[in-house]
Amino acid sequence: MSQKLPLSLEFFPPKTPEGAVKLRSVRQQLYALRPGYCSVTYGAGGSTQDGTLTAVREIVAEGVDAAPHFSCIGASTSRVREQLREFKDAGLRRIVALRGDLPSGYGQFGEFRFASELVAFIRQETRDHFHIEVAAYPEMHPQARSPQADLQAYAAKVKAGANGAITQMFFNSDAYFRFVDEAHALGADIPVVPGIMPITNASGIMRFADSCGTEIPRWMRLRLMGFGDDTESIRAFGLDVITDLCDQLRTAGVPGLHFYTMNQSAAVLEICRRLGL
Repeated sequence: MSQKLPLSLEFFPPKTPEGAVKLRSVRQQLYALRPGYCSVTYGAGGSTQDGTLTAVREIVAEGVDAAPHFSCIGASTSRVREQLREFKDAGLRRIVALRGDLPSGYGQFGEFRFASELVAFIRQETRDHFHIEVAAYPEMHPQARSPQADLQAYAAKVKAGANGAITQMFFNSDAYFRFVDEAHALGADIPVVPGIMPITNASGIMRFADSCGTEIPRWMRLRLMGFGDDTESIRAFGLDVITDLCDQLRTAGVPGLHFYTMNQSAAVLEICRRLGL
């Protein structure tokens, strides 16, 4: 049964001219899904900042709404103010506001320590011009002191003026539902869109999950390890698992799905085809 569900897509800025050409082709394939918007990531300390804005401008020129990721670690208020002006001049109305990671060699945070401070500053400077998305961590931010502290940090971002949230990837739907319930109990009741990571590479997904604090259920990890180098079996298993996860989330009435595309189209298109999207 086809059921319309808002979709959004995430890309990262290509590092080479060949990568830029390939990404344009990938985007055209994925536009068949009619995404509500596409977001483009941003490196530590703004290391890919120019590439982010270039990619976002291209997406807007292709007729799709776009949102730059915008991290504040190591940034000054004057630099953030200048970048907000650049975003407005580019005709952008969406931002994904993040704390970000300290780039190597940085000793201190800069003028913003938390994403909530960035959200508050964007609101102060631009009022309601931007629709602001923030990050949510169903299984706790890896640097948080405790689940309670992490929830309080999330609630602070909502109170500062966030319009919506996108989660870190997860493979356990219960973690998402519990997070949303606990956030609502704190009065943080903005829409929380699940971030969905297709599984196409076993070692890659396990390494990434370990680095960002995402739990891969034991049965899943054992199955993935059991496939060895059988990429076709890994791909087929990944499609089944992620389609099932998306179906559970859709059945429960989530506000949308945000796909971490990794600048690839095949897995996202196949998952959405199976879901009737």
